[in-house]
Amino acid sequence: MSAEEAAALIPSGINVGMSGFTGAGYPKAVPLALARRIAAAHERGEPFKIGVWTGASTAPELDGALAKVDGIEMRLPYQSDPTCRERINAGQMDYIDIHLSHVAQFVWFGFLGHLHVAVVEVAAVLEGGRLLPSTSVGNNKTWLDQADKIIIEVNRHPSLGLEGMHDVYYGTRLPPHRQPIPLTHPSDRIGTPYLECDPSKIIAIVETDQPDRNTVFTPPDENSRLIAGHIIEFLTHEVKKGRLPENLLPLQSGVGNVANAVFAGLKESPFENLTAYTEVLQDGMLDLVACGKLSFASATALSLSHEAAATFNAKIDDFRKKIVLRPQEISNHPEIIRRLGIIAMNGMIEADIYGNVNSTHIMGSSIMNGIGGSGDFARNAYLSFFMTPSQAKGGAISCIVPMVSHVDHTEHDVQVIVTEQGLADLRGLAPKQRAKLVIEKCAHPHFRPALEDYYRRALRESPGRHTPHLLDEALSWHSRYLKTGMM
Repeated sequence: MSAEEAAALIPSGINVGMSGFTGAGYPKAVPLALARRIAAAHERGEPFKIGVWTGASTAPELDGALAKVDGIEMRLPYQSDPTCRERINAGQMDYIDIHLSHVAQFVWFGFLGHLHVAVVEVAAVLEGGRLLPSTSVGNNKTWLDQADKIIIEVNRHPSLGLEGMHDVYYGTRLPPHRQPIPLTHPSDRIGTPYLECDPSKIIAIVETDQPDRNTVFTPPDENSRLIAGHIIEFLTHEVKKGRLPENLLPLQSGVGNVANAVFAGLKESPFENLTAYTEVLQDGMLDLVACGKLSFASATALSLSHEAAATFNAKIDDFRKKIVLRPQEISNHPEIIRRLGIIAMNGMIEADIYGNVNSTHIMGSSIMNGIGGSGDFARNAYLSFFMTPSQAKGGAISCIVPMVSHVDHTEHDVQVIVTEQGLADLRGLAPKQRAKLVIEKCAHPHFRPALEDYYRRALRESPGRHTPHLLDEALSWHSRYLKTGMM
């Protein structure tokens, strides 16, 4: 049927599971048609909102379109759409920001309520009802299992050469019946290349032919290259010390230009036969696979620029031997992350002098995107890096502050902080030792004297000397910015 006919089957007030992860493999026609239906209902004075559950961020055709017509009551677990963000921060949309590894199991546990309808993009419907996943897997397995009714979007745009690249594991169980997940190397395949679905639940099939968002990444800037250089120098040092093997350990990185800069640096580094166990495979990682530096990459989604997507499709038969896409409950599973010994590299908004990290909120109360999978990896990684330029807004904001305005990753889960200024290895250091190192290595010279002054006075005046703070001043930098536009 048409997208409009399928959208007419989605009533107001229900929860809808949408496929998609970081702008890849999301439904593209039904959400737009649903947005038009919601807008028409609002024009008639009729209330119409739904709950939207996804894998992670999607694209303007989904999050943006539904948010613009005020059609989302509750959103989870991760978003990056400007209109969604605006409505969330205005208090017009509820948002639950949770670890990506928790989403599928929370749905199975019944913690998030009932899933009424799933709208899932696939590349093909094969014999026997097998579904060939598209460019992401995300939470699709769970949506197909848990939803009462299913709408399938069959997108002809992705290459059918994707067949064989996915690995959908159906061995997870609920407590107390869980068993170890039999995955000991990023290249292990432990499931099936297809999604399973009860045909009796399918209420609509919509055919489309549309590309993913295919984000265009700007070339790495000087700060990104410097951050990448510090990380590669540190990894080289760890190999010399015998704390890492010569081909390192499986790599994970968040999305963005800094991550791409790290992988560009690895391309020029002496490291060979690298592997990756991550959430999203983007341009820099694909380039490493193509040149042979990265022997295998496991992810849950492809988030590629137009140019990289063309390269991927042209060489898909080769890439299929070196890339696997899994459900995010497996790509982000703490048990596997700990077992494989992941080297995790994630971005942040700010860090404080003791190593606490804020990766989600601007000035303490406004959400940016969400925690995503960074917490899954940070707490369980062999090495956990957090990266950011040392200042923002043209120097108005310091990304190293006395106390973070919101805590996503406590000092207990943060091992290494990196800015373009330098790298602070916080392993084995007490709070006061961490503070000195973070200020010295990571703070911008413009803000360093003020941080040193705050720390000296905190050492004298704080009622406790384990983690010295001046509570009247700890968040004054953020308050000053909100009042004056400068920290």
